[in-house]
Amino acid sequence: MIVLQFAQGSDLFAKTIEWYGGGPLYSHVDTVLPDGSLLGARVDGGVQVRPAGYLGAETVLRVEIPAGDPMTDAYYNGVKAEIGKPYDVNGILGFVAGRDWRSPESWFCSELVAAKLEGCGYWPFPLASPSNKVTPPNLILVLSAKVPITV
Repeated sequence: MIVLQFAQGSDLFAKTIEWYGGGPLYSHVDTVLPDGSLLGARVDGGVQVRPAGYLGAETVLRVEIPAGDPMTDAYYNGVKAEIGKPYDVNGILGFVAGRDWRSPESWFCSELVAAKLEGCGYWPFPLASPSNKVTPPNLILVLSAKVPITV
């Protein structure tokens, strides 16, 4: 099983992401590792593993994605391979101007998750993203086609 945790931030940066995301009030997503720690891309440190409680009192939504062992292993190995890469500040600018959300040099949180779910074969076809961005609300929407999500 693959587990994701979406978070609703309270700072101006998070509120900007929520507003441009145009969906449920979640501005960030992390991958929940088997030990409970969280792996994700954030402006404060890029792609790294953070302690389970690093978000403090932010509202969170956990999403469990059923997947067999080979797919789960491929997903977790894929996200772990990105540790140390920088945060994609241009990902935020990409909300207004186009860019390639699959570019592997740096990551925006939801684009890292979407790319690695795509890479492990979770979706049978590559994701179509006419706006060339994948926001946390976009990711919630596409995941809701396969797993029950209550926001």
